[in-house]
Amino acid sequence: MKFKWLSIFKKNPLTSENSLKKLQKKIGYNFNNLNLLKEAVTHKSYIKSGGCPNSNSNERLEFLGDSILGLVICEFLYKKFPDKSEGELTKLKAGLVNEVTLSNVGRNLGLGEFLYLSPEEEKSGGRERPSLVADGYEALIGAVYLDGGLQAISKLISSQILTRFRELTDDRQNINYKGELLEYLQALGWGMPEYEVEEAIGPDHQKKFTIAAIAKGEKVGVGEGASKKEAEQKAARMAIEKLYEQKKTEISH
Repeated sequence: MKFKWLSIFKKNPLTSENSLKKLQKKIGYNFNNLNLLKEAVTHKSYIKSGGCPNSNSNERLEFLGDSILGLVICEFLYKKFPDKSEGELTKLKAGLVNEVTLSNVGRNLGLGEFLYLSPEEEKSGGRERPSLVADGYEALIGAVYLDGGLQAISKLISSQILTRFRELTDDRQNINYKGELLEYLQALGWGMPEYEVEEAIGPDHQKKFTIAAIAKGEKVGVGEGASKKEAEQKAARMAIEKLYEQKKTEISH
C-alpha cells in the first residue's frame, strides 16, 4: 500500500513547484497559502484511494465557491440590467452559473490536468469530465476567496466569466444540450435519457411540441418548440440545470 501511495504522488502534476507556478499563472492569481490551492484541486476519489489520507477533498471549497460565484454574478447582473425583472435576471444567472459554462471556463484554463484524482477516476476520463472540471473551478473560486478576499475573487470572475458575458450567453444557443445531458447522466451511472412527446398542437405547418426529458423514470425537464428537435434541446437544458441545482442542494446539507 505504501508504494501505491508513492506511485500516485509521483504521477500527480502538483507535486512540483513549477507545476504550482504554472497553475497559478493560468488562473491569474498567486496564492499566499498554497495549501488552499492544493485542496481546491483534490477530488474525493484521490483521498479515498489513499493518495493523501490526511488532506481534505475540494467539496467544502466547492460549496463555498458556489455561493461566492452566485454573489458576484448576481451583483454584476443587478447593476448591468437595472430594468430587468427578478425572473429575467434569474434566467441570465442560470446561463452563467451552470455546469456547462463552468466546465468550459475550467477547460479553457486547463484545470483538468491539475486535478488530484484516483487511478480509477483517471482511467475513466475524469480529467475531461464536465462535472469534475466545473466542481474544481468552483472550489478554486472558494480557495481564492479565502486567500485573497472578495476583491481578489471578483477580479478573477470578472476576467474569466463576466468579460465573456455576451459570448457565453450567445454560445448557449448553439450548445448540444442533449449531448451534454447524455454525458452527465452517464457520468452519474444513470444510463441514457429518454424523450417523450407530451403534447403536439396546431396544424402540421405550425405545430408546437411539448417534450419531457426522462432520467431513471423521472421527468427532469420539459421543453417547447416549433419542432421536436428544438423542444428536446430545451428539455435537456432544463434537465441539466435542474440536476445541477439538486446536486448543489445535496452538497449543502
